[in-house]
Amino acid sequence: MQLKVQPIQIRAGRYKVVVNTGDAKELGILAGDRVQLRDHSYLTAIVEVGDMIPPGNVGVYQECCEKLGKVCPLTIDLVPTSRPDSVGFIRKFMDRQKLTQEEIYHIIQDMVRDNLTEIEMSAFVTSSYINGMTPDEVEWLTRAMIDTGEKIEFDTHPIMDKHSIGGVPGNKISLLVVPIVAANGLLIPKTSSRAITGAAGTADLMEVLAPVEFTAEEIKDITERVGGVITWGGATNIAPADDKLIRAEYPLSIDPRSQLLASIMAKKGAVGADNVVIDIPTGIGTKVPTMEDGKKLARELIELGERLGMRVECAMTYGASPVGRTVGPALEVREALKVLETMQGPNSLIEKSTGLAGILLEMGGAAVKDRGKELAMETLRSGKALKKLKEIIEAQGGNPDVTHTDIKPGEHKAELPAPADGYVIEFHNKRIVEIARLAGAPTDPGAGVWIHKKKGEIVKKGEPLITIFAEKSWKLTSALKSAETDYPLIVEGMLLEHIRSIRII
Repeated sequence: MQLKVQPIQIRAGRYKVVVNTGDAKELGILAGDRVQLRDHSYLTAIVEVGDMIPPGNVGVYQECCEKLGKVCPLTIDLVPTSRPDSVGFIRKFMDRQKLTQEEIYHIIQDMVRDNLTEIEMSAFVTSSYINGMTPDEVEWLTRAMIDTGEKIEFDTHPIMDKHSIGGVPGNKISLLVVPIVAANGLLIPKTSSRAITGAAGTADLMEVLAPVEFTAEEIKDITERVGGVITWGGATNIAPADDKLIRAEYPLSIDPRSQLLASIMAKKGAVGADNVVIDIPTGIGTKVPTMEDGKKLARELIELGERLGMRVECAMTYGASPVGRTVGPALEVREALKVLETMQGPNSLIEKSTGLAGILLEMGGAAVKDRGKELAMETLRSGKALKKLKEIIEAQGGNPDVTHTDIKPGEHKAELPAPADGYVIEFHNKRIVEIARLAGAPTDPGAGVWIHKKKGEIVKKGEPLITIFAEKSWKLTSALKSAETDYPLIVEGMLLEHIRSIRII
């Protein structure tokens, strides 16, 4: 059917067109079906149906216009076409049948090419969550995620990398681990994530200091010149299926184990990592609540690493309390820089950073067995790590002369006072993150929470438990109201709730 093109200046996230209800009926298509757009080139697009587009016209989203050429054609021929084979493979997976390596590759390839609808991707994610995957299927999923994106191939080895399972606020350790490892002559191309549900991802932190959006080739070049990078992986085409899977998981609040494993290892495989240390925070409120759960996950990661030719070691860490005393981009960067400059800062940050860096130094041969942490601590104490971070900042286009005092939190702030004398007996990580996000983090770099008292510490009535920072006053008001309504810290003896009697007259 020949239709007039009506450009829609909106990005849909994939190739999509909108067809009038009457035209769709004549073509015999429904919402979610595919059509080929025939002009000077062929393009398959997913159909939306509605009356927002008049009869005889087709709404073409921006991605389609760009694919068809610099300027959308005036008319275009729409021809119904079949669903890709991968939809049948997803249905097979839903029926609890095992997938072949080729079938998994086709599913991921169509996902990357935007040939699957949101519903089809959700079906795949949900089936993974309910049915699980065999070790073979997880390996094939990981390889498919690597092979459908860009790969970095370094001339020098070994290549080191680290990853945290997440779920712990204030986990700013990459700002220390990367320069410690790079300062000892090892290469560590750290591609990181932005926060999705948290208050600050590693990429959000580094962006306070320098740009983080680089191509795969630029990441390789910077790493080979200065030893390391801290960049946003989403700016590259490295394991692009990962972001699409995460977007499908997010509305359902699920994190299938098979995709968690593949997500971690695909990114490491794509940057050519030889040795990887994985931080598995455990404890109440984390993704891995018990040590037993953590050990099981560690075994799965190590086994998958062996299948992919990577040496993986895992570190179980305490995750029931934030790392350090800050949550939010600028506050976390300020805390990390102060440690690098002065060795003054929270013990949890110093110990965790040097512990994980030490494992990598031993794995890479820069330190002998059981001496890695000692070398990491010396690298930090001597100022070599700070010098290396400055080199990385400069290589990424930031100011290498920045100090922790230059990093300013949001101008609006408010304290949450302790309601009673006593000890802090409970600490709710999720509430701290919620408050920081209400204050504006990570979108507003200066927003976040400064934690004055942590679990087990003594507090006097009226002393601040936390200070909330925000760049906008209305966000501070919202965050403070939330904190006052539901305290993120519990002090022994404090009144948890006052339930009044209901007087009937």
